[in-house]
Amino acid sequence: MKQPRTHRYHFLSRWTVDAPADAVYDAIYEVVAYPSWWPEVKEARKLDEDHLWMRTRSVLPYDLAFELERTTADRRGGILEARLTGDLEGVIRWTITAATDGCLITFDEDVITTKAALNRLAPIVRPAYAANHTLMMAHGQAGLRTFLAGYALAKRSSVPD
Repeated sequence: MKQPRTHRYHFLSRWTVDAPADAVYDAIYEVVAYPSWWPEVKEARKLDEDHLWMRTRSVLPYDLAFELERTTADRRGGILEARLTGDLEGVIRWTITAATDGCLITFDEDVITTKAALNRLAPIVRPAYAANHTLMMAHGQAGLRTFLAGYALAKRSSVPD
């Protein structure tokens, strides 16, 4: 059955961070650590090597819980991709590109919502859902920058003089 347009969301976010591509890849790969640096990721659990579970909540009063199945983990190409099932169904893709002053990170999400209450309200509050996502992504970028700055500092401090 084809989903109504109001149930489908496509988001494209671009982040910049002052960190090497390998450190960025490692941080994004480790989904279970997201709650330590991304405020809206409330829980993340590893089910097995390629399956993870996550619960998110931003400003609006609803949680989204979903399973992620890793479909691509290409360190050399800087690509991480997962299929989502649960309250969100679809695909997310992280692309990490080295730049002269750190990395450009592109997050591409193409999903449908399956949560009945959200879908009933979508025709009216769809702009609020998009704003909620934008805020969540801004917090994610800020959190990742802080996390990676601490990682870099810790790495420098652990090297003997």
